[in-house]
Amino acid sequence: PCVRAAPDGELPEELARLDAQLLEQVCNEVMHSGGLVQWDDIAGQFHAKQLVQEMVVWPMMNPHIFKGARAPPKGLLLFGPPGTGKTLIGKAIASNIKATFFNISASSLTSKWIGQGEKLVRVLFAVATHLQPSVIFIDEIDSLMSARKSDGEHESSRRLKTEMLVQMEGCDPASADRRVLLVGATNRPEELDEAARRRMPKQLYIPLPCHEARMAMLLRVLGDNGSVKASLSRVDLDKIVAKTDGYSGSDMRNLIQEACQGPVRDAIARGMKDLSTLSEADLRPVNLGDFAVAARAQKRTVSDEEVRRYDAYNQTHGAKHVSQDESQEHVMLE
Repeated sequence: PCVRAAPDGELPEELARLDAQLLEQVCNEVMHSGGLVQWDDIAGQFHAKQLVQEMVVWPMMNPHIFKGARAPPKGLLLFGPPGTGKTLIGKAIASNIKATFFNISASSLTSKWIGQGEKLVRVLFAVATHLQPSVIFIDEIDSLMSARKSDGEHESSRRLKTEMLVQMEGCDPASADRRVLLVGATNRPEELDEAARRRMPKQLYIPLPCHEARMAMLLRVLGDNGSVKASLSRVDLDKIVAKTDGYSGSDMRNLIQEACQGPVRDAIARGMKDLSTLSEADLRPVNLGDFAVAARAQKRTVSDEEVRRYDAYNQTHGAKHVSQDESQEHVMLE
């Protein structure tokens, strides 16, 4: 159902010769059918979002202008701690260029589809080409494309890597024939094979959420227009944000969710109502004490040492955002 059949009901030639079962798996399990993701859905990450739009979204929206020296990269690598929104950025790219989004974990290629990973990769890229423009998002890409070893590596793993490199090389978001963009995500960028890095020439750091981003996450749920009523002053919110320095986006979501359970637990403990008939109106507002309790359960999951490692890698390999003013102030060629 995810591919466009010919008027006579036959599959197009480039798909008809592929494994029917794998074709169905790609359509049902890999192709994303969820809602659209907009840039505003991603709290913070201003520089990352700006870079992604300049490097990828603009060129794919207008390939006639962005060609030659302006052509987009064949691939994009998003690196950084877990839970910082890398998958959301991939979905936002697809949403903004009205592309088909394919989401697959690299580890599943070597486990769920063990022995068929090589074929699945071939089918995946064939379907993505058929439904172009497409964005293929590969999470944990380091587990698939880690530095190749001369010995001790299984033959099927080597074939899978080789097939992936071949398919990555064929991606060309600027072309009319294969407008497929590969977006890889990793928590361990330094372990990637050099050949894989060359095929994802733009490497973009997705760091932990800053002060403003953490505040935005709180206000989205507990602000005046939030989904949960709260009794939190600006001073209270500032305290929560200060205490959550070093939290990832997923850490913050878990913390907020845990804090929002506080009023429910209180209502049930007081025997206010049967759980099945409890309504939002029966609950007290979320307060600072709820966050104090929640913080004991939800600690930060990314260490300072890990952050330093990402910062160091970013200094060497990460793409940098240059504003128009900066580009005019500094003359590169004399």
